Amino acid sequence: MTSVGRGAQDAHRKPVTAARLYDYYLGGIHNFPADREVGKALLERTPMLRTIARDNRAFLARAVRYLTSAGVHQFLDLGSGIPTEGNVHEIAQAAVPDARVVYVDIDPDAVSESLELLEGNPYATAIRANVREPRAVLDHPQVRTLLDFDKPVAVLMVAVLHFVEDSDEVCDIVARFRSALAPGSHLVIAHATIDELVFDERLWEKTQQDYRRQTSTALVPRRKSDVARFFDGFELIEPGLVWLNTWRPDPDMVDEFKDKPERSSFYVGVGRLSSSGPS
Repeated sequence: MTSVGRGAQDAHRKPVTAARLYDYYLGGIHNFPADREVGKALLERTPMLRTIARDNRAFLARAVRYLTSAGVHQFLDLGSGIPTEGNVHEIAQAAVPDARVVYVDIDPDAVSESLELLEGNPYATAIRANVREPRAVLDHPQVRTLLDFDKPVAVLMVAVLHFVEDSDEVCDIVARFRSALAPGSHLVIAHATIDELVFDERLWEKTQQDYRRQTSTALVPRRKSDVARFFDGFELIEPGLVWLNTWRPDPDMVDEFKDKPERSSFYVGVGRLSSSGPS
């Protein structure tokens, strides 16, 4: 067997990850045959996944542009995934050349691809860490070197919290990051939901089962009231906690969910920390 053949076999056996599935939905090239196989199966059950992924990426861009205009020039992107079009550092540094960005992901492929992209950029880096271990993230030497937590920092939790099964644990995770932030810091959340979905809920449950069985992470959609809890201690920026494409849409944005925004199946919001928040 040639070395190329062995590499192809290894790639096919490599566990499917959320980062590479997301890359596949976005039309990226940093995914393996196993990722594409699972991705296609999930798309058959839930065809809007590709549109949702793209719209989620567009929301992230709008949120980052808003934050730079609001004077926030430091970003901690948790569950950042594999680099693709419209990365946080590209958007932020287009407005503020010395804006600082730390990408955090548990997937080593996502981190290595990010580091390759960021080579020569002194204001951005990527680390491998788990969002479920806030202290390890916050105490990481590269995080402490690049970000000044005495000044406002934007913590981005975009399409990551629904991979943590326990809602109480999610609240604790957010609270631990919040406790490290200075007034004027922001929290950005995009979270999958099952509220008011127009397709068969049993089909969504089957998608969840497939995701759990075929990837290394579970997928846990939550209702709006659950997602709202994660903003405790933050003041929600207008228009509040809303459907994916209804948060400050661009005038020329193409919105396939315009008539039925609930089909986006994501709640999103941006919150501002006006004080140290609850202890």
